[in-house]
Amino acid sequence: MAQITNHIENFKMNINEDFVRKAQELEPDLHYKTVRPAQLVSFQPSDAPDKPDGWDLPVHNRADQVFDWIPCRMKPVEALDTMPLSKGSSVCLDFGTHHVGYISFSLTPAGSPPDAPAHIRIKLGEMPCEIMEDTASYQGSISSSWIQEEYLHIDELPARISLPRRYAFRYMELKVMDTSPKYQVLLSDVSCDTVTSGDMSQVEPLNENVPEDLKRIDAIALKTMEDCMQSVFEDGPKRDRRLWIGDLRLQALTNYETFKNYDLVKRCLYLFAGLTQNEHHVGACLFLRPAPMVDDTSLFDYGLFFISCLHDYYQATGDRETLIHLWPAAYHQAELALKRLDERGVVKDSSDWWCFLDWNDSLNKQAGAQGVLIYTLRQALYLARLMCSETSGAESVKQLEGWIETAVRGALEYLWDKELQFFISGQDRQVSWASQIWLVLSGVLDQESNRRLLEHLIKEDPPVGMVTPYMYHHFIEALIQNDMKETALRYIRFYWGQMADMGADCFWELFNPRDRYASPYGSRIINSYCHAWSCTPSYFIRKYFN
Repeated sequence: MAQITNHIENFKMNINEDFVRKAQELEPDLHYKTVRPAQLVSFQPSDAPDKPDGWDLPVHNRADQVFDWIPCRMKPVEALDTMPLSKGSSVCLDFGTHHVGYISFSLTPAGSPPDAPAHIRIKLGEMPCEIMEDTASYQGSISSSWIQEEYLHIDELPARISLPRRYAFRYMELKVMDTSPKYQVLLSDVSCDTVTSGDMSQVEPLNENVPEDLKRIDAIALKTMEDCMQSVFEDGPKRDRRLWIGDLRLQALTNYETFKNYDLVKRCLYLFAGLTQNEHHVGACLFLRPAPMVDDTSLFDYGLFFISCLHDYYQATGDRETLIHLWPAAYHQAELALKRLDERGVVKDSSDWWCFLDWNDSLNKQAGAQGVLIYTLRQALYLARLMCSETSGAESVKQLEGWIETAVRGALEYLWDKELQFFISGQDRQVSWASQIWLVLSGVLDQESNRRLLEHLIKEDPPVGMVTPYMYHHFIEALIQNDMKETALRYIRFYWGQMADMGADCFWELFNPRDRYASPYGSRIINSYCHAWSCTPSYFIRKYFN
């Protein structure tokens, strides 16, 4: 497992107060709505008999099983009125779909007057595995405090309980750890005040001739996007609830085709430019609470993606004022990245967590990083040419043209293997999907060569594959840019369609068709099942297939 923090020596945050003030002025209004559970639900393991003794008929086909758990019995919420809960008993509420918000409920004693506090456990899960699997056994690489599990002592009953934390969930389980032998408790009036800055009324419906399976995928992607739209574009409303620039880039692209909340993208851009690391490097992510600040995580590709975000924002809006304000910060990210080029014009490799690309521990990042560098330098050149009327524009154009030429030459001379007909990466000359995809996107080859490379990639299927919707997005983009739209559509259906078939209400942080238990953190219960970078089917469907 790669180390997922990167502590910068003598870390210092640089603050541009004007940019931060501008970002704060753009803080969006949040929309609240009260929702209530749709039903009570039980689950059975997927390998259990169809009709366990005392259970009703399964309510889903086995093809709809969600991570080895099948919803097998439903009851109306009103059944809570006749379900007093004693020590060790529990009930699971299904809210019908994914929600982000604040939970409230009432507890009423039944039996003798309460002679001891009620000790309860609340579990909230985006997926059934978070409810059904033992959280005490979690030994993953990130904090178990992200697991949505609360233990409460209720001293006085009856009581109205409002949990102070914000949760991302579909399922809520309440288990009574203890009361006393003299009384039980009744659960009632359960609600969630949902929150988002996304306004679904702003999203235009798809054309009627779009196939039903694509409409279904689009709807799930839109829900993913909506629940990640908070005061910024969060990466995931369960975890990490931060503004990550890799997620922002893909959310922004999707936003331009759907919600069209340009000010929210603009706010995020000003925050990244206003809160930078040492040498004014744009950080990989930002915290918003208790006060805006940049994290000390620094990633080669994520720093460069500030250029992409500004490039895409300008293309969507034509907002020249913002371009003029933020261009120096974008250009500076290119200057910083070029320090990593060696004398051959190739990005230097290293064994630390210096570049992301994908959650794949076996992936060597050198060639993919080379592709990201060239890709973003070309976007910077586009912006520099727009800035030619400004003082630094002409000099920037000349400089960027030279950097692109150097990096392209380095990729073709040292990373292309003529025998294999693949780009290789690192000391061990690794062939991976990510390396080919990013160097296709970078444009170091002509379109016909790109198509041959992508067809060769699909046919040979190197074992170092893609494991996240984030990497699959770039694969789909590479196919579309090289006139392989039908292949792109097939992979949208193959990848996001499988998640939909497995019961996804929102699309997930990670899905590896070769290993459905995969987690970069050591356990699937800590994975995010509503994750920003997986929202892009709506971008593709609406831009290219609508």
